[in-house]
Amino acid sequence: MDRDDMDKSLCIIWSSPDPEVADNLVLMYAHNALKKLWWDRVRLIIWGPSARLAAEDERIRARLSEMMADGVEVWACRACADNYGVAPILETAGFNVLYVGEPFTEMLQSGWTQLTF
Repeated sequence: MDRDDMDKSLCIIWSSPDPEVADNLVLMYAHNALKKLWWDRVRLIIWGPSARLAAEDERIRARLSEMMADGVEVWACRACADNYGVAPILETAGFNVLYVGEPFTEMLQSGWTQLTF
């Protein structure tokens, strides 16, 4: 099957707690990837230490909300959010907080492209 015939879905795993990585790589690429139609679908998964950064940094939460308004799907790992004590903050921000291991595995097995930062 030609790549052009496949669904062009991208999943970005964001685990880095570094705000510079968030600002100058993860959030920039994820947002542009959908806005500029590089991908048909973009899902950003907040997984690991990035959960605490997303919860504690209002500016980053605002950028994530803007991305969601433009169609980027934002998920957060519930286990990680619970471990860091930030699940209520991420839920209030409107992120889909769920256990991501099984759905992520299904995404990989169904042909999504995956990036990890």
